[in-house]
Formats: sequence, C-alpha cells, structure tokens
Amino acid sequence: GVVGWFEGQPRQWASLVEDALGQLADLVGAEESEVMIMSSLTINLHLMMIPFYQPTAQRNKILVEAGMFPSDLLAVESQITLHGLNPAECLVRVEPRSGESNLRTEDILQVIEEQGEEIALIMFSGVQFYTGQLFDMAAITAAGHAKGCMVGFDLAHAIGNVELQLHEWGVDWAAWCSYKYLNAGPGAVAGVFVHKKHEERKLRRLAGWWGVDLRRRMEMNNEDIPLMSGAKGYAVSCSPILSTMPLVAAIEMMHSVGMPALVEKQRLLTGYLEQLILETFDSTEVQILTPSSPKERGCQLSISFTMDLSGVFGEISRHGVVCDVRRSHVIRVAPAPIYNSYRDVLKFVRVLRKVIKAENCNSY
Repeated sequence: GVVGWFEGQPRQWASLVEDALGQLADLVGAEESEVMIMSSLTINLHLMMIPFYQPTAQRNKILVEAGMFPSDLLAVESQITLHGLNPAECLVRVEPRSGESNLRTEDILQVIEEQGEEIALIMFSGVQFYTGQLFDMAAITAAGHAKGCMVGFDLAHAIGNVELQLHEWGVDWAAWCSYKYLNAGPGAVAGVFVHKKHEERKLRRLAGWWGVDLRRRMEMNNEDIPLMSGAKGYAVSCSPILSTMPLVAAIEMMHSVGMPALVEKQRLLTGYLEQLILETFDSTEVQILTPSSPKERGCQLSISFTMDLSGVFGEISRHGVVCDVRRSHVIRVAPAPIYNSYRDVLKFVRVLRKVIKAENCNSY
C-alpha cells in the first residue's frame, strides 16, 4: 500500500488531489491556488471560521440565515462559545417575512446595513438546504465587505448545481461537501475556497503536514516546515484515497461537460418539473416553497403538501424514485442534469400522483 503514494500508476496518491484542483477551480469560478480538496464539510467550516471569525468587543456577531442546516448551526455556535461569547447575543438570524418561505435579498442587505459594524462574519448557504433558495452571493458579499465583515458560504447544495464565480465576487472563503451534486458518493472528501487576497495575510489557523509543500513534506525537518500558500496550506491531514478517487472522477466528468451546459439543462429540467407539478396537483393541496425564478434556485424543488407524506415516501421509493421527505409534509426533488432526463421527471410526477391518489382513497 505505501508504494502507491509515489509509485502508483496511472496516478500517484501523493499528488492525486493537486492534479484535480485546476478542474475543481473551474467549477466554482476560482483560481487554482484558491481551492483545496480536504476533510469533511463541518470540519472545514471550523477550519475556515478559526481564521475568519476573529471577534472583538465591538465586532463579534455572526450573521446567518434562519433555518440553516443544523450541523452548520452547531459549528457556528461552538465557534462563538470558544471565544467566550454567548450565541444568544452574537448570533444574528435573518428570518423570512411573515407568510413567506424564502428570504428577500433586500431584507438580508438591510440587516447588514443596520448591524454590519457589529458583525464579524457573514456565513450563509449558497443554496438553502430546505427551501432550495439560491442566495445572491455577489450582493451579500459586496454588502458585507462595505461594512468591514468577512463573508463565507456553505456551498453544499450549490457546487455542481449552480454557476459560481467565487473569485470575481470577492468571497473570502467557502466550504462544501462532494456527495450531493458532485456525485462523488457517501463520505467523499470535501473542499474549501480561500480568496487569493488573503495569501499574504498571517491569519490564525490550524495546521498539519498535508499543508506543507509536497516536495518538502517527507523531509521530516522540524526546523523548517513551510506551509503552502493559498488554500492548499489549510489542509491538515492526508486525504483518504478510497474516498478521494470517486471525487476526482466526478470532477473530471463534470468539467468535461462544463457548468454552463449543466446549468442550462438544470433550468430546463427543473422548469419542466415545476410545470408538471402545477398542472397535476391542485393549489389547495400543494405549494412549491422554492422560488419560481430560475435565477433564484438550482435543481431542487421543495414541494409542500397539506397531507402527511410518511407513507407516500416509502411507496414512491418502491417505484424507483429517489428523493426525500422533510418534516413529514415536504418532498425535496432535485433532477440532476448530469444524469437525470425529462423522462425521469415525468415518471416522478406520474408516480407521485398515483401514490397520493391511493393514499387519499385509503384515508377514507
């Protein structure tokens, strides 16, 4: 096994990650030096918040979206606590307006304008995991920087799903997992983005030997252990090869197609799904929580029903449909353009209609 690190064919394990960074950078709109494949999502959130959340007496708040993913919330709260602060006082959550499911960009920007001088870090999702809303990352970043805030994003539901231009937008940092739209499989290695503008800053951060230049890594010289510049220097431990290989293959596949083509098909597939849902189900029993504008969503539609879907989910699964149910009445459906077809979308809606009709009949 050890031979594979430097003598493996066709790829050496030691350079496996670095060889894929150029293509990964294209998927997120970054320079190659700004991205790294490493660790898992929540670990990477911590690794990013250590340098980019440095609270002071005057600026100690973190701004997030209400209803953020629970693991993200735990990470944020624990970072606040590590600094001896109280999450109840330092965590600011932007709520949707009464009767609405999604956040309005103007409301997010208003909170930044009003409280920005007290906010140390803005940490939002790129795409909200529950509603599927795509946030205006460029506008949020610009507003945050105008107030002196650091801005980072959890791109778990955005990478491989929507167009990203992290470098151009000036995003300070981002983190993501790879087992959703990157299709790299369960437990696949995650990734980070750190903007090039931070390369020369001496930020407080955690370090490990996988952040050392590959040419120097095996010298075992404790007198001189130079970390690499850019995002690669944030890596701590070696990548698990068995869960890195599927990610490298997935990145190559998606890069060969290109994000513009994937986004174009994504919008057509999701638009077709939306049309079928609205034509098939009565508005009194179904509500689509996800924004209707293609510019404010990716693949995902979150569909809320007035009935409990616990039994429905199991039945549609038996028909070969893969989706999930949240809070017992919301189905999240995401036709992924890399492998789903219009026929798949049509089959899903037909199966869903058939199962719900049977469920309604059985309830009487």
